[in-house]
Amino acid sequence: MSSKDEKNLTQVMEKIAKIDEPRRSIMRRVHDIIVTEAPDLKPRIWYGMPAYALSASTPALVTLRSDERLNLAITEKADFRAAGGVDGALMPAAWYFETLDVDTEKRIAEIVGAVVS
Repeated sequence: MSSKDEKNLTQVMEKIAKIDEPRRSIMRRVHDIIVTEAPDLKPRIWYGMPAYALSASTPALVTLRSDERLNLAITEKADFRAAGGVDGALMPAAWYFETLDVDTEKRIAEIVGAVVS
């Protein structure tokens, strides 16, 4: 890991540390899921939020937010695919959640895995 990557990781962890509990623990867990599922993604701050990109100098592909609800989002820089079915050409790009359970953790891992595949 380069010193730039280490600095960016520190900034992401500091940002997450500023979030009140219980959201802080949830955000840390989602961070862990992202870096486990996609170890090539580099944590960084993107428009003031924790994000994950292929390198320190490329746009973020995945972001985390803690606003009214927690949010996992894929940025417009990721390779989108139409949802199909009843959603036709719509492209899913954001998922809101309040808590984590096994199914939610699994789905987050699938989403992140799809971004980097």
